[in-house]
Amino acid sequence: MSKAALVTGGGKRLGRAICLALAERGYDIAVHYNSSQSEARDTAQAVQALGVNSDAFEFDLSNPEASGDFIRRVVKKFPRLSLLVNSASIFQNVEFQDVTDEQFERDFNVNFKSPFFLSQQFCKEPHAENIINLLDTRVSQVETEHFVYNLTKKALHDFTLMAAKALGPKIRVNAICPGPILPPPGMDESYLERVSMDIPLKAPGKPEYIITALNYILDNPYVSGECLYVDGGQHLT
Repeated sequence: MSKAALVTGGGKRLGRAICLALAERGYDIAVHYNSSQSEARDTAQAVQALGVNSDAFEFDLSNPEASGDFIRRVVKKFPRLSLLVNSASIFQNVEFQDVTDEQFERDFNVNFKSPFFLSQQFCKEPHAENIINLLDTRVSQVETEHFVYNLTKKALHDFTLMAAKALGPKIRVNAICPGPILPPPGMDESYLERVSMDIPLKAPGKPEYIITALNYILDNPYVSGECLYVDGGQHLT
C-alpha cells in the first residue's frame, strides 16, 4: 500500500502542482477543497491518470474545530497518510485601519488555526512523517499591505520552527516561502514582471521551482525546521 499525502487547496494553482508532483513520487493523494469542487475533482482525476489513487475531500478551513473529523475522513480512505501539505490560504489586501473582527477571524482560521489543528491531528496518525507549510517570502519583511495575511503567515512561520522542535524525531516540519511565482487572483503575468524588477534575479519564478524545493525537503531526511525561500532573492530586499 502506498504512502498518502493530504494537500489543502489542492485543486488549483500551486496546490494542484504539488498534488501532481507528489503523485509522480508515488503518493496517493487526498485533494482538499472548500468551494473549488470541480477543480479538486479534476486534479484527482489527473492524479489517478499517473497511476496512483486519489480522492477529493471537502472541508471549510474557516472551521478549525472540525479538523479532527476531517483528518479522520481522509485516513479512513488513505490509512497510510504520511504527509500533510498546508497550502490553502486567503490572500486579501486590507489596510490595518480597515480590518474588521470578521475578516481577522476568517483569515486566522484559514491561514493559521486550521493548519495548526490539522497538524495536531495529523501527528497522531501512526504513519505521519512530514508536514510542509506554504508560507510567503513576506514573512522575512515588515510590510503593511495585506496586513492580516502577513500576520498569519508570520505565525505559521514560527509554528513551523516550534513544531519541528516539538514533533521530532518522528515528524519533520518544514516550510517553503514562494515569491512571485503565480499572479494573485485578478492579476496577470504583467504583475509578476513588474514585481520582479525589484528583486535580485529580476525575473518571476515558475511552479516547478516550488516542486524542486518540495522534493529537496522530502529527499533529505536530515532537514527539519527549515523555511526555504524560493523567491529570486526577494527576501533580501
